[in-house]
Amino acid sequence: MANKCTSKWRKLPVILTELCIDTTLRCGQSFRWKKLPNNTWSCALHGRIISLKQDSDYLYYTTTWPTASMDLSSTTSSTEESIDENDDTEALLLNYLNLKPSLQAYYEHWSSVDPNFKKRAPTFTGVRILKQDAWEALIGFICSSNNNIIRISQMVGNLCIHYGQLIGHIGDQAFYDFPSPKALSGTSVESHLRVLGFGYRAGYISKTAKIILEIKPEGWLESLHNQEPYGISPSQSQIQACGREGYREAHNQLLQLQGVGPKVADCVCLMGLGWCEAVPIDTHVLKIAQRDYNFDNIKYKTLTKFTYNAIGDHFRKLWGREAGWAHSVLFAADLRVFSKRLSNSKDFLTLSVNEVSEKIVEKRDFEMDESRSKVQDDKASVQVESSKVQKIKRRKFVS
Repeated sequence: MANKCTSKWRKLPVILTELCIDTTLRCGQSFRWKKLPNNTWSCALHGRIISLKQDSDYLYYTTTWPTASMDLSSTTSSTEESIDENDDTEALLLNYLNLKPSLQAYYEHWSSVDPNFKKRAPTFTGVRILKQDAWEALIGFICSSNNNIIRISQMVGNLCIHYGQLIGHIGDQAFYDFPSPKALSGTSVESHLRVLGFGYRAGYISKTAKIILEIKPEGWLESLHNQEPYGISPSQSQIQACGREGYREAHNQLLQLQGVGPKVADCVCLMGLGWCEAVPIDTHVLKIAQRDYNFDNIKYKTLTKFTYNAIGDHFRKLWGREAGWAHSVLFAADLRVFSKRLSNSKDFLTLSVNEVSEKIVEKRDFEMDESRSKVQDDKASVQVESSKVQKIKRRKFVS
C-alpha cells in the first residue's frame, strides 16, 4: 500500500434537511462513493480520498492524502500542520456538494405548487444536486444506458481500477481517481471494456473519449457550463418551458457524442454542467409522469422525442428553473433501494462496498446475449401509439 496521511476530522454546519448524504450519494447521481464498514462514505476526488459522515447538525469530513502529493515531514506535528496549511478540501466540498442554495426554501416552493411533491418530500429531505466533474458525469451516464445503479457503479469502478490513478487505501479498500479522456482513448480500450462486461457501451466510451481528446477544442466540455450562479432561494424569474438558451445549446452539443441521447444529455447538463432546469426522463420518470401527473394516456414504456419534450416542459413549467432538482427528489422517492422509508422503517437500506466491489474486475457471468437482447441507443425514436399521444397539446416556444 502507498504511504498516506490522514487529516483530523473537521465539521461543517449542515443539517439533514439541507443535505442527507445517505440519500444524495446513492440516488443515481454519482457512482463512486462507497459506504465503508465504519459507516462513513468515501471517494477519491482531485487526488485525495474524502470521507464523510453526518449527524443531525453537522457534516464531518476527513482527507486521506498520498504523502508524495503533500510533501510532508516525518513528524506527526509537522504532518498535521502541513495538512492544515495545504488542505483545500473544505472549499472542494462546499463546491462539490453544492451547498449554497437553501434546500428548505426550494422544497417549500415546490411543495406550494405541487401537491404530489408536498406529499412525498417529507420522507426525502436533503436531496441535493452535486456539482460533479463534467467528464466523469458524461462517462458515468453513458454507462447508465439500460442499467441500474449497482451495475453502473460496477462499471465505473472498473474504469477507475483499470484506467484511473490509485490514490490510496482505507483499510483494504483501494480508491482510484476517475480516468482522463486520454486514458480511455487507447486503441485497445473498447475491446478490453467488452471483456469487462460493458457491452455496446464500450464503443461509446472509447469513441467519445477520442472525440473529446482529438476533435473537440481543449476546454470544449467545460465551456458548456452554466455560468449563472445558483441563487440561495428558488428563482422567481420566468423561463421558457423548454429551458434557457444556454441549456438548450449545451444539450444539443452533447447529442453529437457517441452514446449520448436526450436522457444522457440531460443527466450531464444537470449533474455535470449546472443546468438546473434539465429534467432527465427515462422509463422510470415516465412511470412517475403517468402515475402522478396525468400522462397516463401514454401507454407504452418507451419515449418518442415529442413525449420526452412534453414531459420535461411540463415539469419545468410546474417547478420552475430548478426543475431538475425537484425531479431528483421524486426520482429518489421512487427507487426500490429506499422503499423501506415509505414503510416508515428507520432501517434504511445501504449499498455496501461488497455489493459494488465484489464483481469489479471480474467478467460478468450474467453477460447478456447481445444478438438476442441488443438494446438500442436512447437516441432511437421508439414508436408510441399516435392516437394516444395526440391528446397532449403541442407547445410552441420562441427561442
